[in-house]
Amino acid sequence: MDETSYVVIFPTIFSKNKIPQLVSNIKKILKIKNQEFKFVKRDSDVILVNANDPVFASSAINLLFGIEKIAIARQIKNDFQDIVSEITSIGGNLLLKGEKFLVKVEGTAKGFVTKDVEIAATSNIIEKKSKLGAHPGTDENFDKLLYTYLTKNNGYICIFSDKGNGGIPYQSQKQKTICAIYDEISAVSCFETIKQGYDVKIIVCYRQTSELMNLAKMINQIIPRLVQNNIEFEFLHLKINPNGIKNYLIFVNSILEILLQYPNERVSLALSPLIFSVGFIDNSLKSVFGKKKIPILPLTGVDANLFNEAKEIGLERNIKKIEKIVTISSDEIPAFSKKDVDTAVKTKIKITIQAGPNNVHDILDSLENH
Repeated sequence: MDETSYVVIFPTIFSKNKIPQLVSNIKKILKIKNQEFKFVKRDSDVILVNANDPVFASSAINLLFGIEKIAIARQIKNDFQDIVSEITSIGGNLLLKGEKFLVKVEGTAKGFVTKDVEIAATSNIIEKKSKLGAHPGTDENFDKLLYTYLTKNNGYICIFSDKGNGGIPYQSQKQKTICAIYDEISAVSCFETIKQGYDVKIIVCYRQTSELMNLAKMINQIIPRLVQNNIEFEFLHLKINPNGIKNYLIFVNSILEILLQYPNERVSLALSPLIFSVGFIDNSLKSVFGKKKIPILPLTGVDANLFNEAKEIGLERNIKKIEKIVTISSDEIPAFSKKDVDTAVKTKIKITIQAGPNNVHDILDSLENH
C-alpha cells in the first residue's frame, strides 16, 4: 500500500460540475497558507491532494466552499482483498477499548459489492481486535466510523474526516456582487453570498468607532473564504443614532442607498422575511430594480441555520445580539438619511489587507493611519 497520507476532498453535489474551479481554489488557498504540495488532481468524483503536511493542508482547504467532506486517507488499489486487509489494519488501529465501530464503504466497486467489504472487514476487526473489546455498532449508534471511498482504480481508507462548509466554489458565479457588513446578520449574509459562489466586493459601514473591533473580527472570518492574497475594503462612517429599531432601519436603508451608488450590477441584501417586514423588503427591492440592478437575497430560506452559520464564522459570543436583531417587530419603512449617506461616501476610507494571521490588527491600524 502507498504509505503516503493524502488529503481527499469530497465536493458537494452542487459542485460536481464545478470541480475545475474548486481545484483552482484549493491550489490558491494552499499557496496563501504557505502549504507545500506535490499535486492537486481529480480522481473520479473526489479531489486528491498530495501535501507535505496533510493535517495543516486539510485545515486550510476546509475553509473553502463547495466541499461536503474532507478526509486524510491512505490510497490503495481497488481490489477486494487489499481493501478488506487495509480497513482491518488501519481502521483497527484507530479503535479504542470498548468502542462501537461502523465500517462504511461507498463508491465504485469492481467485481464485488461494497456491502461484502463492510461485512468482511467488520468480521476481521472483531477477530483481530478481540482483546480491545471493540464491537460493531449500527448506522444510528457508533463511536467511530471507519470510512472508505472507492473510485474506478483506487480506494481511500480514511484516517480522519471532517464535515465541509457546503455551498459551491467561490467565483463559480462569475458576476461580481457588492455586499455590506455592518452587524452580525449582514456578516452571515455576506458569508452566504460567498457560499453561493459569488465573487464579492465588500464595504463596511459603522455608526460608532467602538463598533470597529467587532466588525474587524467578523471580516477576519470572511477573508479566508475569498481565496485572495490582497483584499480591498471600504469603510464608511454613518453617524446615525445606534439606539432603537427605527434608527436601525434608517441605518439599513442608508446602507442600501450607498450600495446602489456602486457600479456593480448585483447587490446582496442582508434581508430576510423572517426578520424584516414584507413592506420593508419590498421597498428595498423596488429601490434596487429602480436602479436597473439585480438584488441577491442570500438569507432567503435560512431559518435557524442562521445561528449555525454565525457559529461557523466565529460569532458564538454574538448570538444574543443576533437574537435581538432577529426579533425586530416593526412595519415602519423609514427613509434613508441623505445627509449621513453623502458625508459617509465623501469620507470613506479604502484599505487593502494582505491575508494573514494579523488581519484584525492590520485593519484597525490601517484605519488609524488614515
